[in-house]
Amino acid sequence: QVQLEESGGGLVQPGGSLRLSCAFSGRDFSNYLLAWFRQAPGTQRDFVAFINWSGSSSYYADSVKGRFDISRDNAKNTVYLQMNILKPEDTAVYYCAATLTVRGRYTDAGEYENWGQGTQVTVSS
Repeated sequence: QVQLEESGGGLVQPGGSLRLSCAFSGRDFSNYLLAWFRQAPGTQRDFVAFINWSGSSSYYADSVKGRFDISRDNAKNTVYLQMNILKPEDTAVYYCAATLTVRGRYTDAGEYENWGQGTQVTVSS
């Protein structure tokens, strides 16, 4: 059974940076595609970033492109989300997600069967 645990959230001022981590356990990490999603109060869970098995390919939502960077360390069974130039609209609970394969769109939350519990990111002065 896959377990995912996010960490690294917190309160940061606009323009600041945070690095989220997601520790993976229970299966062979290198077999899984990984993504970050976020959900603000009263909204749906939105795609943020995706990374493939080896880390050679990554994709981003337009709203975070150029500011966020997703990476993975297959030796440490961990996926990261480096968030720079944070804006108040980035405030949300951030979730990591994992799946063995994507049959539709990697941006679709329904493609991922494994989820962490989430970590709160608040961007405010």
